[in-house]
This record gives sequence, C-alpha cells and structure tokens, in this order.
Amino acid sequence: MPAPVDPSCSELSLSLHRSIHEIDPAEWDACAGFDPASTAGNPFVSHAFLGAVEDSGSTGKRTGWLPQHAVLRDGGGRVLAAAPMYAKGHSYGEYVFDHGWANAFEQAGGRYYPKLQVASPFSPVPGPRLLLRPGAPPQVRTAMGQALGQACGELELSSVHATFCSEIEQAALTEAGWLPRIGVQFHWENRDYGSFEDFLGALNSRKRKAVRRERRDANDAGLRFLTLRGAEITRAHWRAFYGFYQSTVDRKWGSAYLTERFFSLLGERLGDRVVLMLAEHDGEAVAGALNLLGGGALFGRNWGCRGEWPFLHFELCYYRAIEFAIEHRLERVEAGAQGEHKIQRGYLPRPTYSAHWIAHRGLRDAVDGFLRQERPARLAEMRELEAFSPYRNENGEA
Repeated sequence: MPAPVDPSCSELSLSLHRSIHEIDPAEWDACAGFDPASTAGNPFVSHAFLGAVEDSGSTGKRTGWLPQHAVLRDGGGRVLAAAPMYAKGHSYGEYVFDHGWANAFEQAGGRYYPKLQVASPFSPVPGPRLLLRPGAPPQVRTAMGQALGQACGELELSSVHATFCSEIEQAALTEAGWLPRIGVQFHWENRDYGSFEDFLGALNSRKRKAVRRERRDANDAGLRFLTLRGAEITRAHWRAFYGFYQSTVDRKWGSAYLTERFFSLLGERLGDRVVLMLAEHDGEAVAGALNLLGGGALFGRNWGCRGEWPFLHFELCYYRAIEFAIEHRLERVEAGAQGEHKIQRGYLPRPTYSAHWIAHRGLRDAVDGFLRQERPARLAEMRELEAFSPYRNENGEA
C-alpha cells in the first residue's frame, strides 16, 4: 500500500510488506547496519532474526504479531529506509506498557486496537528501529515518521509505536509529531577491565564480598558451566533450553510466544552471534541463558532453570555475561528489562527511548499530558537509583 510522504518529500513512497521475505536481505541488512559476516550491527533487527521469528511461527496469527514491515523508497525506487513493524490486536510482548491508554480510550468509546508496532518482537532490546541506508540524509528518519503516521491514518488505526528506538530516532520522530517517552534498563559497561577480578576491584568492599560469595555458592553447588556458540549448540541443547524457556513463562504467567523451532533457526542463521550459557548437573542441563552478540554488546535475552540452585540466575545471566564481555573486549552487557537487583551486581540504570503517534486528538492530548508528567519522574528515579551504585567513588570506597 503506497502512501506518499509529506510535501517536502513528495517523491518518497512507503510500502508495507506482510513478510520479511518480500524484502531483499542484503537491502534490509544494509539499512540495519548489520553485517552477516562479522559482529557489526544489532542482531535483533537483522533480516535473519526477523526471518527466524516469522518462519518459526513465533509471529503471525497465533501470537497476534502480523508483519507489516515498512520500506521507504525514493522516486527511482531505491530503498532509503526500512522499519520492522507489526499490526497488533493487543499490547503483549512489548515491554513498554500502553494498556492504560488502551483501556481509557475504549472506555470512552474509541477503538485502540489494532495498532502498529515498530519493534523487534518480544525483545526489550534498545537499538535502531528506523533503518537508514548508508549515505541517506538524517532527515529521512523524520520522513519515515511522517509516512508511518500517514499510513496509520489511511488504515484507520489508532496509533503507531516505536519501542526501544535510539535517542536520535526518538528526536526525529518527535520532529514528525510523535510523542516521546523514556524508560529505564540496567546495563553493565566495560571500563577496560582485563579480568573479572579487575571489575571486582572497581566495586566497594561490601559489594565485592557479596559478589564473591554469590559466585562461590553457585560454583560450589556441583554444577558444570558451559559457554557455547553457533555450531557448538546442538539440537539437544536447544531442546533442553526450550524446556527452560517454557518453565520461566509458566512461572511468570506469561505466553510462550517463541516456538521451539525459533531457537534452532536462530542458531542456524545467526551462527556465532548466538551465545548459549548452560549449567549442567551430573551431565544433564539444568539451566540456560541465551544471549546474542553484536554492535559491541552482549544482549541477554531468555533464561530458564529446572530445580533450585543458589544464586544460579546471577551467575549464569550476569557474572558469566560480564566475563564473556571482558574476554571479548565488548563495550557493554545489556541484560534485558527491569530488575533493580542488577544494580548491586554492576549493572547501572540507563534510559531507553520510545515514540508514539496517536491519531485521535483527544487521546493524543491525554497521552501527551501523561508523558509530560512521567518523564521527570523517570529521570528522578534514575538519579535515585544511581545513588545505589556499587562502584567505588573517585576518592576510594563509596
């Protein structure tokens, strides 16, 4: 469905695609800055990742994530930008919550769903969402925002949401009339540590002792730890990990969006970018943590466990991720959504960004008012959380 962009960009056109396979992988990955032959680029917006969630049945009618990937072309048909996008009849699996907006609008007689979601499915991972072809001028991001807003109107939908986008993208979308929102995550940053002991040396003595105690207890539980990548991960490993994933979903009263086939496809298509950390007991896997590698970061994604083991979650998801990042000279570890408990383990609060196009003027004004109140509260929350940093201050101990 072509939708011409605004007066200033009249030669541009937007097309929506019901499958990622309608778009050439090389074209898409060039826009995403993703190199399949290296570790450059964010894997969560790669053609391989989006194809894996689609081909495995993790997106589609079963889960209510219907692909509507957007491509912006110039007058000659050349791809200038792209965006991973989905039509949705609910707000699950997004991690940036708009349930309150939906409830208020529908109680007032409006229809909030379906809506459009610019996102990497089921992945609270910050990264690019408006994917620009190399050499495209920055204002193309704003043009894409305008085009998506127009498409929303032509399709008679309530809204478009770009979640976990970059700060630059949020600014461009705000210029196009979208409403900005911030959130909080907890990331570990590599300060040129040479080893995990160097990292511990940067902590104050109390936190340093606590981390050592947690690691000791986890490693004294009779477990064997493995870090596997790419072809090292067998079907048996994936089968075990899928069981862990399901157990986590069951405990959290969630929905198992990802199918077992997704994980095997992920391993096949992303190769050594897939890092699976396992814990074994008596030769049998009892826990696992799935990570993806790219753009100078290790992204923790899914975790699960069978049985009760002291501090195993912290060891497998946080400490071993830090060790991996130090060994491979990565800039940071992003360990997923939520979790103030991460602070004392070296993961500090960092802002995340989203932007929201609301078609209905009354709803837009209400959401705008809410976000204007929410933003200073979030910034204050981050400042308060920073006070709990486990790192030594410049004068020595914190």
